[in-house]
Amino acid sequence: MTSTLTPQPVERTQPERPGTAPRRRTRVLALPEVRWAAVATASFLLALTLQLTGAPVWTWGPLYALSYVTGGWEPGWEGLKALKDRTLDVDLLMVVAALGAASIGQVMDGALLIVIFATSGALEALATARTADSVRGLLDLAPATATRLDPDGGEQAVSVEELTVGDTVLVRPGERVGADGRVLDGASEVDQATITGEPLPVPKERGDEVFAGTLNGTGALRIRVERDASDSVIARIVRMVQEASETKAPTQLFIEKVEQRYSLGMVAATLAVFLVPLAFGAQLTDALLRAMTFMIVASPCAVVLATMPPLLSAIANAGRHGVLVKSAVVMERLGQVDAVALDKTGTLTEGSPRVTDVRPLPGSGLDEGELLTLAAAAERPSEHPLARAVVAAARERGLDLPPAKDFASAPGVGVTAVVGGRTVAVGAPVRLLDDAVGAVVELEESGRTAVLVVVDGTPAGLLGIADRLRPDATATVASLARLTGSAPVLLTGDNPRAAAHLAAEAGIDDVRAGLLPQEKLTAVREMESAGRKVLVVGDGVNDAPALAAAHTGIAMGRAGSDLALETADAVIVRDELAAVPATVALSRRARRLVVQNLVIAGVFIAGLVAWDLAGDLPLPLGVAGHEGSTVLVGLNGLRLLREGAWQRAAAAGNG
Repeated sequence: MTSTLTPQPVERTQPERPGTAPRRRTRVLALPEVRWAAVATASFLLALTLQLTGAPVWTWGPLYALSYVTGGWEPGWEGLKALKDRTLDVDLLMVVAALGAASIGQVMDGALLIVIFATSGALEALATARTADSVRGLLDLAPATATRLDPDGGEQAVSVEELTVGDTVLVRPGERVGADGRVLDGASEVDQATITGEPLPVPKERGDEVFAGTLNGTGALRIRVERDASDSVIARIVRMVQEASETKAPTQLFIEKVEQRYSLGMVAATLAVFLVPLAFGAQLTDALLRAMTFMIVASPCAVVLATMPPLLSAIANAGRHGVLVKSAVVMERLGQVDAVALDKTGTLTEGSPRVTDVRPLPGSGLDEGELLTLAAAAERPSEHPLARAVVAAARERGLDLPPAKDFASAPGVGVTAVVGGRTVAVGAPVRLLDDAVGAVVELEESGRTAVLVVVDGTPAGLLGIADRLRPDATATVASLARLTGSAPVLLTGDNPRAAAHLAAEAGIDDVRAGLLPQEKLTAVREMESAGRKVLVVGDGVNDAPALAAAHTGIAMGRAGSDLALETADAVIVRDELAAVPATVALSRRARRLVVQNLVIAGVFIAGLVAWDLAGDLPLPLGVAGHEGSTVLVGLNGLRLLREGAWQRAAAAGNG
């Protein structure tokens, strides 16, 4: 995959969420790994059904054979290529063990092992493809074309790739900005949540910087291009996500970390068990049977299955409670985190502005309800997020809004309308009388946006608007601090004043505000380089590079961007922030069960191997012992499926 992706025109039949890229998902069956795994699984299930119902061997035998071939050829081939490079991986060992099981009549057991490995490979391929889909679709946030202004004043629609530094482009109301640049003329408000994560549109006027892919408001802007399309902030986010994903340390389950030594040792021991007796005159059949019994009882099947059930059970339990953990590796890694970095907007907060204060000014003659009624009536025709917040606040209070006449909107200033015969203006408080300046400063210092309401030319009151902290945010921050031993860090693109106020509410001391995506990525890498295993929790495109680079990344699902959802290792589907510490605690419990299971499996393997080498272990008894240990550790792992396991994890997260 190249480091810079070229956006292609996409036919859109449905409106998209602001800040998200169009979804261009790889079809599941387009992946060969998925097709082979599906055939292997279907043939195995059909064969098992026929076998259990007493059908003749000729009906289910070929189906098992088909399962072996379709599910085992790819790992077998990869294993042979690894052998060519003088390495031995556990996939080839599993194929050999499955064939060995079939050779002594345990056809169903071998086929089950093949299906497990084929399905695991298919899920990994699908996850990789979906992440690539989101990276490819990210640049569609920026429009394919832009309106370039010629020196003589003419307009020309050109591809954004044709824009060069120094060109002037026109961005009309409601259009997306086509290139990174600086405003030459005009005034508007630009929604740049995809880049900075700020919850409210930012006023833009002459001299202000704008970014490709951000959404223009109600004003027209003339912009001077300052970066090529390949070097825009959106393009750099693409590169950062790709590079972070490629350089992220490879992740493996515990058993995979020792597979080389175990695999080589098992092969060498099996050959020794076969050849040494032959050298001392044993019969070929007896030596082969002993070696085959040794291979079965010593095979890592039980160890692999001892590892997977606790992790898969934890994944299933978390899924029932609205947490999508994408793989067993992720579930294992979640329990290792010892530092947490949280995004602000949409993660710690609800992600949408709400009215927090209604303050009539002295001498206005209005109470809170009357002030809010006039402001909401004037704002109702507007589509601005602040206007929607004011109208929503009035409806929550059950206020009746009279109709507004002569509505007008000025970008960066506000709206005016005639309500009940009175001229009402709602907007920025830059023209306040001196006696109201203190109230404005108080609101802004507390992290709120101050909105002035003017009635018949006289300032009548102030509205405070802010993004509200999630109800469970403070408890979640405290829980994560207890679990990891250190307080979470806040990484946000929002302004320092608003970030500091909200962090104080949530109980966070370490606040890093005004960060662009690459600066969030740098902060995470600094923490990782200090030896920390960082969990990043975010929801936006601007969080994606940090999510990709972190030890583990969790995305908030309800309002999360497509790129964040695909890049993250886990997704909080129900947007319940308290699920984060509960999932971490559940992962730690799963890891403890994995250790228990490895001990159980190791004891069984050691005992059976010792019996086979020192005595005369009957093959059926060896198979029974091997399968019995697998069943035992499997049942132990399945304990995490119970509802009580999640409740205990949630309680552990809450201290």
